Amino acid sequence: MITSQPECDKVTPLTDTDRTTPAFAPHDHSACEARALDEAADRLAEQGGRMTPVRRRTLEILLESHRAMGAYEVLDRLAAEGFGRQPPVAYRALEFLVEHGLAHRLQRLNAFAACLHPGHDHAPAFLICRACDKLAELPAAPVRAALADLAGETGFAVERVTIEAVGLCPACAENPAGAEA
Repeated sequence: MITSQPECDKVTPLTDTDRTTPAFAPHDHSACEARALDEAADRLAEQGGRMTPVRRRTLEILLESHRAMGAYEVLDRLAAEGFGRQPPVAYRALEFLVEHGLAHRLQRLNAFAACLHPGHDHAPAFLICRACDKLAELPAAPVRAALADLAGETGFAVERVTIEAVGLCPACAENPAGAEA
């Protein structure tokens, strides 16, 4: 049984509309970004967190595309827009976003991605395309529960799980030349 979960690992069931993977399907990305920003603002209001200009811009940068970004890539974008060039600028903003459930840290890529469901506490899994680096966020509560049950049988108490599946998105799977990347 999972005994101690960070805020973003607490599980709330998502509806069927929340289960879509817009990164791999045509969608109105501006509406996707706007919804995530609105949910992020609501979440911070509930938590008493403050969205500073650098934190907001960092979240907007992460939301621009459905892919993970390294801290230095975010820092370069922030610096180009006048937010400063010191690494703590990006790292502090990214840490805040992760801490408040507005972004996720992807271990395999050593990168960050905007949370597509910041209005819900949830247990995500990530589908990462090895060819184009797009990623999709899916609910993974049943997988996490199964892992916790199996681990519990050995006496191990799972505290945190990150599920990252690597493969090919539909577009890259259809294009064998691009999938060789």
